[in-house]
Amino acid sequence: MKTRTRPRYTAAILAVYLLLSLLPIYWMLNMSLKTNEEIVGALTMVPQQLTFDNFKAIFTDPSWYDGYINSIIYVAMNMVMSVLVALPAAYAFSRYSFLGDKHLFFWLLTNRMTPPAVFLLPFFQLYSTFGLMDTHIAVALAHMVFNVPLAVWILEGFMSGIPKEIDETAYIDGYSFPAFFVKIFLPMIKAGIGVTAFFCFMFSWVELLLARTLTSVNAKPIAATMTRTVSAAGMDWGVLAAAGVLTIVPGALVIWFVRHYIAKGFAMGRV
Repeated sequence: MKTRTRPRYTAAILAVYLLLSLLPIYWMLNMSLKTNEEIVGALTMVPQQLTFDNFKAIFTDPSWYDGYINSIIYVAMNMVMSVLVALPAAYAFSRYSFLGDKHLFFWLLTNRMTPPAVFLLPFFQLYSTFGLMDTHIAVALAHMVFNVPLAVWILEGFMSGIPKEIDETAYIDGYSFPAFFVKIFLPMIKAGIGVTAFFCFMFSWVELLLARTLTSVNAKPIAATMTRTVSAAGMDWGVLAAAGVLTIVPGALVIWFVRHYIAKGFAMGRV
């Protein structure tokens, strides 16, 4: 009797959890299809006057869709650079023991735990000196301070699970280190790379303080552009909700493409 009722309780709890998780997304989509008058008026579960003007305002205004393009550009740059830098570092931590390796690994993790505001002034002064302000590479490099330690930590867990004998066997078979690393080792940790890329994308996509401060016009992210909905006339709730719905789309696409790797990452690595 107990074995029969337990799956029912589990299914019920899961259904409630999914409902509560999807409710904010549904409500934001619901608001994006309403006029501001209906949003601030009576509470309605579905739009009474269906409109796509909020999405039209975003797709026809360069300042809006440029914000999405800018965010995607620097997030993609950060994701690629973070993974490329973290791969050799994680391999070194997983395969070699050297003086201060544990302290260096801990120091990397402390960078991930440090608030972004701590690095804001140094980045601002450095980028102003070298002319990197308001560029995509500026935000991508700034986000690497937080994403590289996370990437090293995740990848090191996957690499440590692979026996060192595989490295030695490859060397005996005549593989050079670059050939071994690219042809043999990387395919074995592709799940870890997928999980790492996902988390780098997620943290870079949602970060606002550095992205907003280090950009002004040419590389202004969508998160900073969304503040335009606040004016003396009030809040443009419909456009803000439409922008929020569109910000979910890139993350959902990334999750879709790496969904198998994420499942393996939760089972195998430090996720």
